[in-house]
Amino acid sequence: MEPSSSSTPLTPTAPAAAGKLASDQAAAGKPASDQDSADKPASDQDSAGKLASGLLSAATPASPSLQGSPGDGCDQEALASPMARPVRVRFAPSPTGMLHIGGARTAIYNWAFARANGGSFILRIEDTDPERSTEENTQVILRALQWLGLDWDEGPSFAGDALAGNAPASEPTSQAACPSADKGAFGPYRQSLRTTRYTQTLETLKARGAAYPCFCSKDLLDAKRAAAEQAEGGYAGYDRSCRSLDPREAAARIAAGEPHVWRLKVPIGRPEIRFDDAVYGTVAFPAEVMDDMVLVRTDGSPTYNFAVVCDDADMQISHVIRGDDHLSNTPRQILIYEALGMEPPVFAHLSMILGPDGKKLSKRHGAASVEEYRDRGYLPDALVNFLALLGWSLDGETTLIARDELAKQFSLERVTKKDAVFDEVKLDWMNGAYIRAMGDSAWVGLARPWLLAAGAQALDLERRPEWYHKLYPLLAERLTRLDEIPDKLAYLFWGDRVALDDESVASVLLKEGCRAEEALLACREVLADTGIPWECEALQEACRALAEPRGMKAKALFQPLRVAVCGNKVSPPLFESIELLDRADVLARIDSTLHRAFGA
Repeated sequence: MEPSSSSTPLTPTAPAAAGKLASDQAAAGKPASDQDSADKPASDQDSAGKLASGLLSAATPASPSLQGSPGDGCDQEALASPMARPVRVRFAPSPTGMLHIGGARTAIYNWAFARANGGSFILRIEDTDPERSTEENTQVILRALQWLGLDWDEGPSFAGDALAGNAPASEPTSQAACPSADKGAFGPYRQSLRTTRYTQTLETLKARGAAYPCFCSKDLLDAKRAAAEQAEGGYAGYDRSCRSLDPREAAARIAAGEPHVWRLKVPIGRPEIRFDDAVYGTVAFPAEVMDDMVLVRTDGSPTYNFAVVCDDADMQISHVIRGDDHLSNTPRQILIYEALGMEPPVFAHLSMILGPDGKKLSKRHGAASVEEYRDRGYLPDALVNFLALLGWSLDGETTLIARDELAKQFSLERVTKKDAVFDEVKLDWMNGAYIRAMGDSAWVGLARPWLLAAGAQALDLERRPEWYHKLYPLLAERLTRLDEIPDKLAYLFWGDRVALDDESVASVLLKEGCRAEEALLACREVLADTGIPWECEALQEACRALAEPRGMKAKALFQPLRVAVCGNKVSPPLFESIELLDRADVLARIDSTLHRAFGA
């Protein structure tokens, strides 16, 4: 059996981490099963968060680079002043699926913080899980970030076209593409390509006397755990039985090929691990529950916490902004920084995004990934605005915040610890506001896939763009999402046919005493008159003039006409629609409706 390890649950003890946070982190820090799963990364649902006041200024420390010869170590006195270091933040998703809303919000916060402070936004792919990480998923994440408009300064380059606008799954604007070379001076930006660095950094820890080999098998550790759990006091973590092995014996066992892991030599008697979190304030974890965590597994692969520290240090990350499900990882990472003689970055842990039912946001609440929201017709600027406000505010009142303003005004001080609730009704309202503000040219560009779904022809879109621009004012006040376009505009592409809604026929055309047939015949006569300009106002006034002589209200004339032309009693403005249609097609629809409803 190969050696194994266990970790003990970590619960912060500081006042800022009281109550809910303590219980949450006790769960988040529960022991990993054993070394092949020890300290696996927390979920990419870096849940929505909100930061406490006053803890961070614009520029805080970057970690010094680990680059150098194996065993070099790093002189603590050589570190520059934390406040003098440039802002460098990273978003580090695992390509095990799509980019989910929680991860997107974490990326937005990192991007906005970098932009507001003149810093760098780094994208790093944590793809060390060979069974779940795929290149296809990596491309999905890159496309989603590009669609959101979150441009990264360093990281994997994307060879495919950036998504210029919304594209439902049936009409993709870009196929998955293979990445080209990374951009940036601190790559590679994929963990699977950084194994040499992890080996070098382990050598540094060995040279500093901060790491040791452990030969305990999984069976042995399981037996020790079971015995400890039955004894008074319970399980207290790995008992450090290999820590005191004679170095010559350890070297001989390694040379003989005995399976082993490498563990961090946590200082005995170390005081509590305390750090200032940019969300929760001062947080402390009891050091006595920290066992000697595994750094490198028997197969040579690094554990999550070790790889993350290596990467963040190499890339000189100044602020780690991530979900609070990673809070229990922080003391472990701080211990690794200390073992390397390095100063940790500033940590900012973001609280959770909840569904309307108060439970953690998940697929049961509806769409969960960025691309699902794209496919449902949400605009990237609206989604960025909405997600930014799940825990951060500009002034407590402003709701619509342009991307450029977010990039200027974002600060960690205005993020709150309170969990955010994902309110899709508010998102729909906000998306509608962005649609109303975007203008006809931008709307036609973004709406193209849904216009095609409604019945438009691609060549026609190119041949007469001005006609399509006229559709925007018909819908701007009536749309909350772009995927509503086919239902609302399909009637404009029926030609001389009409698809009558049965309920509208029954409640409007066949309603007793409504005189619908008379109304349609009268309106048809007006619409057939080539002496009346085929323009909205002229046609509406001519038809309205029919009402008074017949003792009818204008609505009694217009509702049957709406059903006959648009197929439904609910539609965009009637006469604006008629103006956009061919006269012969409108008359043919009226004739067809008269025949179906009245046998005329």
